[in-house]
Amino acid sequence: MALLVVVTLSGCEHYEIPAFLKKDNPYAYYLADLDENRKELEQLFELFETSGDSYESRFVIIQQIMKILHTAGHRNKLNLFLTTYVEEEPEDPFNAYYLLIVAENYREQNAVPLAVHYYERIIKNYHDLLVRGRSVHYICLKNLVDTVEEPEVRIGYYKELIARFSEPGGSTSLADQIDPGPTYYALAKTYEQLGEWDLAMQAYKTFLKYPDSIIPGNSNAYREVEALIAFNDYRDKNWTVENLEELTRDIQYAIYRKDPRRLNRYRAKVNFFAKSWEQEASEANIEEFCSDLGRFMTSRLRCATELDPDSNAQEAYLETWGWSYYRIRTWYLYFRKVHFPADPEINGHWEWAGIYFGAKPFSGSEQKS
Repeated sequence: MALLVVVTLSGCEHYEIPAFLKKDNPYAYYLADLDENRKELEQLFELFETSGDSYESRFVIIQQIMKILHTAGHRNKLNLFLTTYVEEEPEDPFNAYYLLIVAENYREQNAVPLAVHYYERIIKNYHDLLVRGRSVHYICLKNLVDTVEEPEVRIGYYKELIARFSEPGGSTSLADQIDPGPTYYALAKTYEQLGEWDLAMQAYKTFLKYPDSIIPGNSNAYREVEALIAFNDYRDKNWTVENLEELTRDIQYAIYRKDPRRLNRYRAKVNFFAKSWEQEASEANIEEFCSDLGRFMTSRLRCATELDPDSNAQEAYLETWGWSYYRIRTWYLYFRKVHFPADPEINGHWEWAGIYFGAKPFSGSEQKS
């Protein structure tokens, strides 16, 4: 692509309007209501008319015309000028860039359907080119996935982004220079919207190959996806219970009986945790810890008759005390509502998902013995 050259044309003290602007002036519309820079714009149009067949020369002139009209707030005039030029000069290699300016103008004016129209037109009908090191097609695709609402359409844009700009050996010189993680994550979310759960899981699994990816607004995305994949891949999820009341009652009975085998029956077999309230993640071997539950049960082991007041429609806590685990007598059993639309039979069920060691922070509760 030609280097961008700043062209500055200053008017003379006794400026005379060129003859081509006096008669049948095709540029009168663009000059109307333009006080500042009017003479400079007239000179640019004269240069534009006499620039010959050099697209590079025209590009520099058009850049200056664009700057004046944009600064003056005449975006509609700028759009008309650029679209008219593209129609008259379909072979100009810079046409994708000119239409990108039009699309961006419409997007900034919240004329989303028109912006989408031009983004799609650029991708389908014009060769890609680089503007300040950025691919025009890439800019269009990124804006399309942010503005198009139909998930089935967005999926196509995500796939094209991945194929052309994210994968090694992609079809552009920018391939493998863009972090593909967020794109796979967004693709998986879009498949979820369509209920395409198998395809969503495939996209999530690919996302996990990029652990350093940053998902804006969700710093915990990687762990969440890991947990989702583990849950999805575990075949028999028979530890889930249809309602919270039944799950609470069964666990209370197992504790009353001091029956570790019965208690373990209701434990989630994937993503189960056992940690203090302050810990980010448990380092312990969960399976080994849970197999020793009977060792920590004392004759004083008890549990609350009702769920903790901080429980809600999505998660719940049951206070228990009388354990012998490293002098930590109080444990809170954590119950979670299952969100897994991929399997309607268990979606909305409840699971015993973990253990918090010690009294709840800031709850005013005391360690029971």
